[in-house]
Amino acid sequence: MNIIEVQQYTSQLTKLKEFYSGILGLEIFTDLDYTFTVKAGSSKLTFIEDEFETNPYYHFAFNIPENSINEAIKWLEAKAKLIVYGDSSLISFPNWNAHSVYFFDPAGNIVELIARHNLPNRTDREFSSASILSISEVGMPVASVKSCCNTLNQMLDENLWWGNLETFAAMGDENGLFIVVTSSRNWFPTDKPCRIFPLTVKIENHRTISSSIEFSPYKIIAL
Repeated sequence: MNIIEVQQYTSQLTKLKEFYSGILGLEIFTDLDYTFTVKAGSSKLTFIEDEFETNPYYHFAFNIPENSINEAIKWLEAKAKLIVYGDSSLISFPNWNAHSVYFFDPAGNIVELIARHNLPNRTDREFSSASILSISEVGMPVASVKSCCNTLNQMLDENLWWGNLETFAAMGDENGLFIVVTSSRNWFPTDKPCRIFPLTVKIENHRTISSSIEFSPYKIIAL
């Protein structure tokens, strides 16, 4: 599954535009008074002004070259507040054969750069904003993980990649994953609860027929 675009809401539109375009250096794709979109490799990341002032926040991850995690940490240190887990900002996921670094953006989103060692995307280039390859994870807190995953499987033919289907499930593949979690837990590796906020995700998967599904407050469009 490839994630084409993620649309999220924010109460910090101006700060996020400066962060993602000015500090991280991602190219602005669209820029309007109430919304902006940046390119994140092959994906687009869109923020829309939250007129209800609910201070929404989300979890999402960017894929980076599988051999670039240490360079990514050095690149990020002067740009964002890194999240330390244990005594390190470098987090290992042996079950996923991956390493990550997490950070907060100005709106409190929990953002991740993940190097997935199973993917053939090794590079010798110096790490930069161009090293962000795509959006590879979108967090979706729900009341019932199993029910949500059944819907994703039946409507989009996406399968469980990893998880217990009770409190956590990663649906899709290493190019694109829905991170489905129970709303009763916190976002790893933080103490911020997995709260539910409106979200739209556009994806490309192996289905040849376009479809759209909605389960409040989420909308998923398969192109």
